[in-house]
Amino acid sequence: MSLPTSPSTSAPGPLPTTQAELAPVLERHGHLPAVPAQRLRPEVLRETFARWRGAGAPGSASDWLPERAGDLAVHERLATRQASVLVPLVAREQGLQLLLTRRDARLSVHAGQISFPGGGRDPEDRDAVHTALREAEEEIGLAPALVETLGCMPLYTTITGFAVTPVVALVDPRASWRLQQSEVAEVFEVPLAFLMDPGHHELRGWDSPGGAAPGAAPQRRVFYAMPWRDDRNGREYFIWGATAAMIRNLYRLLIA
Repeated sequence: MSLPTSPSTSAPGPLPTTQAELAPVLERHGHLPAVPAQRLRPEVLRETFARWRGAGAPGSASDWLPERAGDLAVHERLATRQASVLVPLVAREQGLQLLLTRRDARLSVHAGQISFPGGGRDPEDRDAVHTALREAEEEIGLAPALVETLGCMPLYTTITGFAVTPVVALVDPRASWRLQQSEVAEVFEVPLAFLMDPGHHELRGWDSPGGAAPGAAPQRRVFYAMPWRDDRNGREYFIWGATAAMIRNLYRLLIA
């Protein structure tokens, strides 16, 4: 399904990565359709991923392509380390919720940012799914026995040089969390329906002040953002970068 984009509404300027939420909005995508509620039920998601895995079958999503393959095109040509993240969908009475984490502010990479549980692949990991499940158990205490894997989305290359496989899975609502304090500051849930509505997707950008040679134009970086406010406690979460891009790719798959 071809999705048009809206025209630019603002021009970016210099901005450090640690202040991404201050980047101006270039595009808003409220003109795009939201994923219908019936497609966001666990049984339908199982069918969707089964059709995608069975490429060529009638009604399959074999013609689906991810919208974002990486943070910057140049990084797709660099040697990368394999990694996986778990995209955990928790069934609640009010509907599926996407579980996310907020990284500890003291980390050297992506400090304080919103992310999926996950990390680099270890030599003993059997595959990308094994990596995602192991990392989720280490970071948030999620027992693999409470996870039903639906499928893997295409690789996403991050600006820090990781080739990430997003592993989409259903999580038993009885699961409890035990946070690895050195890495994870918080676990929270966002309604999947909110994230599968592109009316809540923003395309933002900045001109990186440190990425160009003297006298050359600054390097432009454009990224997706999905700001969310939890009305239950008034907390605000700025979902952006690779995490938001993978969510956008999930949207593209489910709307195809």
